Amino acid sequence: QVQLVESGGGLVQPGGSLKLSCAASGSIFSINAMGWYRQAPGKERELVARLTSDGRTDYADSVKGRFTITISRDNAKIAVYLQMNSLKPEDTAMYYCKAEAPKYNYWGHGTQVTVSS
Repeated sequence: QVQLVESGGGLVQPGGSLKLSCAASGSIFSINAMGWYRQAPGKERELVARLTSDGRTDYADSVKGRFTITISRDNAKIAVYLQMNSLKPEDTAMYYCKAEAPKYNYWGHGTQVTVSS
């Protein structure tokens, strides 16, 4: 089992920045990729950014150049971060952390990001 806890969401004005954090604990040795996804009201959940254990990153076209995913790891925990700059109203959504393992994917409960003036 892997437990994921997200933090860092909130209300920000257009053009502002936020940094999301996701702490993974438990059977972290099984994780081979982690990422951030988002879901806006009435829309499907979509990939925002993803980082694999071999260092490959994937970003949604809509966030390239504005968002950066990073990771830190020690023996007991993995933390994945999403630095979001130049935020736009269309970035408003619930943001979810995902951990991928060979047999199962784990999801956090989400953190709300609202971009509004």
